[in-house]
Amino acid sequence: MAWSSPPRSAHPLDSHNVRRSFRAVLKKAGLNEKEWTPREMRHSFVSLLSDSGIPLENISRLVGHSNTTVTETVYRKQLRPVLLEGAEAMDRLFPDR
Repeated sequence: MAWSSPPRSAHPLDSHNVRRSFRAVLKKAGLNEKEWTPREMRHSFVSLLSDSGIPLENISRLVGHSNTTVTETVYRKQLRPVLLEGAEAMDRLFPDR
């Protein structure tokens, strides 16, 4: 499926217009527009890139941050360490017999 840009609006780029365009993209992608927000996608983008080993400095530049502090403390959610910690705890609780 080829992706095309959403229709451009002659209106200024304000939060209402961004959300409307974002919903159109979600609909075209077959995603439930009530389950996603631009902010959630931004957090997911940063977290998935970080979990894939992309350097934090590169991610910060991609999302427009001037340094890594906000990227690291606000947007990045470490996925793998939390999952690993939970799995290890379950292994301790339910050891092989």
